[in-house]
Amino acid sequence: MKILLVRLSSMGDVLHTLPALTDLQQARPDLRLHWLVEPAFAPIALLHPGIARVIPFSLRNYRKQWCGLAVALRDLRRGLRVEHYDHILDAQGLYKSALLGRLGGAPLWGLDAASAREPGATRLYHRCFPVSWGQPAISRNRQLFAQALDYPLPETPPDYGLQMAAARLRKDTLAQPWGELVQQPFVLGFHGTSRENKEWQEDYWRALAARLRPAGLRLLLPAGNAREAARAQRIAMQADNVLALPTATLLELAAVIVRADAYVGMDTGLSYLAGALGLAGVTLYGPTARGRFSVAENRQASLQSREPCSPCGKSRCPLPEAKNGLILCQQALLPEQVWTALSPLLEQRR
Repeated sequence: MKILLVRLSSMGDVLHTLPALTDLQQARPDLRLHWLVEPAFAPIALLHPGIARVIPFSLRNYRKQWCGLAVALRDLRRGLRVEHYDHILDAQGLYKSALLGRLGGAPLWGLDAASAREPGATRLYHRCFPVSWGQPAISRNRQLFAQALDYPLPETPPDYGLQMAAARLRKDTLAQPWGELVQQPFVLGFHGTSRENKEWQEDYWRALAARLRPAGLRLLLPAGNAREAARAQRIAMQADNVLALPTATLLELAAVIVRADAYVGMDTGLSYLAGALGLAGVTLYGPTARGRFSVAENRQASLQSREPCSPCGKSRCPLPEAKNGLILCQQALLPEQVWTALSPLLEQRR
């Protein structure tokens, strides 16, 4: 039986899906699974051994200019229908994911109206499944897959299924400049996020670097866009053991992640990728709530801000201090707290 999974984005959502794929691979080895996903996240999907084929398709390319979309959708429809899928599972629950799923020409399944992010999208489904809110996305995905593909929901902890991929990445020879950059021990700092109110202030990163220096550790800062790159450069200019990394693909970053001693990161996709690849680390939660991502507790620490307003769940801080660039919930997560959580993880690593 051949199944098409539709889960387009984002990086965190794609990673939240991996434990359900591991469940499916173990319970239904007879299934052959393809994945329709945004091209930016296709490398993550390809890391999981349960995926036979990844089909990259980007709706984002047509947000500002619709020219060419009709042709792209026609080509996608033709390519999907050649595969003769038995079923299509939309694990995203949005209008766009449901519409793309209908192009495959097979029965489309997904969350019911009480469970989907956009309830109206469920009108496009041939069969719907209830999965209650108020629980981590990983648990919701595991429940959806088990119901839709007819196997008992495992009681085991989530397994991202990336052990083989991590081992392979560690064995691969790195091209320059990456091979040289990982020669000395280092901690990764995932400072960039899609929401400014989730960022840790720059002087806190420098304070953390000062804690790392006596241990012989550098702080490496990746960047996903020009704003993050400028921020990393400013931090690095005032700390001699901080390095702003050059632009990297997801696979290049994954190869760096598996060679790191640990990470410190915001509530962002790269923190979750590092955890899924088995790297120990500390994740900081200010406006968002911890517990969204499940990893081995002895390898991870999640710090929730103690500000009364945290977690508010808002994409922008509504407090007056935010006008001056102060995000109080993130400011309350002090470098000393982070170091207290990080240092035992570094000891385990060594």
